[in-house]
Amino acid sequence: MSADENQTLQDEEIEALAAIYGDDWEVVDSESRKYHIRISDEKLKNAILTEVSFPPDYPKTAPPQYILSAPWLLRDEKTNLEGSLADIYCENIGESIIYLWVEKIREFLQERNELHVKADTTAEAVIQEHMLDRKTEEEDEILDIDFLNVQEKPDKCHFEEQENSSDDVNCPEIHHGKSFVDRKSVFQGHIASISHTKQVKLVLDSLCQSKKIAAATHNIYAYRISSKDKQDVFYQGCEDDGETQAGSRMLHLMQIVDACNVIVVVTRWYGGVHLGPDRFKHINNCARQLLDEHGYIQSKNEKKGPKSNKRRS
Repeated sequence: MSADENQTLQDEEIEALAAIYGDDWEVVDSESRKYHIRISDEKLKNAILTEVSFPPDYPKTAPPQYILSAPWLLRDEKTNLEGSLADIYCENIGESIIYLWVEKIREFLQERNELHVKADTTAEAVIQEHMLDRKTEEEDEILDIDFLNVQEKPDKCHFEEQENSSDDVNCPEIHHGKSFVDRKSVFQGHIASISHTKQVKLVLDSLCQSKKIAAATHNIYAYRISSKDKQDVFYQGCEDDGETQAGSRMLHLMQIVDACNVIVVVTRWYGGVHLGPDRFKHINNCARQLLDEHGYIQSKNEKKGPKSNKRRS
């Protein structure tokens, strides 16, 4: 692959990351392709400032370089985190991986804080937790209904409308993935090949003919369509359906694997137990598995993962 092709992939990834992370994404030096991203957990208790730079051969034959800045981080924790990032690179060699790294670091922060919260839990809090666990099934159903009613306007992002087509637009065949269960929450993916944005609504309407899918807590989707008339132009969009940033994460996954002319929907039925960051991992895994099974992701060979650069004093 030529340097120009690598640079094009880098430009697309940088544009997507800037759109997803907003003010947390900062340009340090555009010429040397060096950037900062501030990664924090949902409660903003801790943050890791990550510096990433894009070498000319990234992403096809070289990994990006990075430096983790978090003085509060223990040495063993940093080593384990670096190992996890290296594993992600090995599993996705040849692809754009900064987004996967950022979300892994965020997941690490959330899990770390959850452990500290559990350690600091008082006896009174433990008693209250046990009292909540004894709620009846009827009460749980009421809580679920109230939760759904709060989601008056689902989050939308990256929607682009395609020009009208003279061709008839029909609902494509929809393929359904295997369901996955974690702590009573059920996840299932659905995938269809599309060539026009009007087919997005047709696919969603077709899925919602199933009362079970229509009554799900979340129906998250993302789609990406390449223009027939304009090179390197894509019509794309996503829907969080109340699961904040889940749709945009799915769309970015499709961007970094360059999946085109496809829509992926992930349905979640909430089981009453909060899953934390695991829910995003399950959603993306459902989407990635379907994209892979239906030929939208190319295979790659394993290579040794990168290590964090060390700052010199």
